[in-house]
Amino acid sequence: MTAAQYSDADVDRFFDVAISLVERAGILVLHAFKQPSSKVTTKSSDTDLVTETDKAVEDLLIQGLSKEFPDHKFIGEESVSSGQKFELTDAPTWIIDPIDGTTNFVHRIPLLGICLGLVIEKQLKAGIVYNPISGDLYTAKHGKGAFKNGFPIRVSNTDALNKAVICTTLGEHNFKDHGEKYLDTALSNHRKVVLSGARGIRTFGCSSINMIYVAQGSIDAYIEYGLRCWDAAAAAVIVKEAGGYLIDPTGGPFNLMSRCLLCAGEEKLAKEISSLFTHAKFEPESEAVYY
Repeated sequence: MTAAQYSDADVDRFFDVAISLVERAGILVLHAFKQPSSKVTTKSSDTDLVTETDKAVEDLLIQGLSKEFPDHKFIGEESVSSGQKFELTDAPTWIIDPIDGTTNFVHRIPLLGICLGLVIEKQLKAGIVYNPISGDLYTAKHGKGAFKNGFPIRVSNTDALNKAVICTTLGEHNFKDHGEKYLDTALSNHRKVVLSGARGIRTFGCSSINMIYVAQGSIDAYIEYGLRCWDAAAAAVIVKEAGGYLIDPTGGPFNLMSRCLLCAGEEKLAKEISSLFTHAKFEPESEAVYY
């Protein structure tokens, strides 16, 4: 079967299997979260933590999906971090973050997500974000709306920064490709937001949660630099299907592989933030992926 022959019914079938696997993975995460400690190693820094649970969850998801759909491809955070190369094709491809918010997980902060995004023909088709600690399951399929625990969700209608609460992050990953100079830029952007009269700035230590909060209208906008495709793939579908506006921070089209994003409930707010910020550029991870 070629990519062009995959129907909505096929996507539904893929999605149903993925949901059942995510729920199984959630049991692993919840059990580990409740333990007093967990074996932890590090990737490139002390703020990019890996747990044995990350690896177990990714294995469960990939093995389960591969068994049902042998022709599907995968881009998994743990696999890539271990040195596995990926090539994005037109085949159904699952982009997986087994635990988005690993640092939260290690420190027992209950804001994290098991994230699966489905890409077919380099187009985002479905997204699942599950926080097994809170029991909240966020889902969306292209053209069919966004849901939290089966109930529809919708972005806010805040259209001005001086009325908005926004998310942005000052983590090490934001500037490691650009050196300390980017920290100065990020702090300058933070200052601009404060001086704009914004109601507040929040960050939850988890890209998918930041985006989900935009999708459900709790946060009005989120801007991020330096994230990876698995941080955003699943939640991007949910934001769009909740009526959100998703672009590159510079104002151009959103590209999942560009390592930057800006999402908001209203186009006017997104454009105001885009024009206010000084932007950092990153090399794309792969070929462009759009919604």
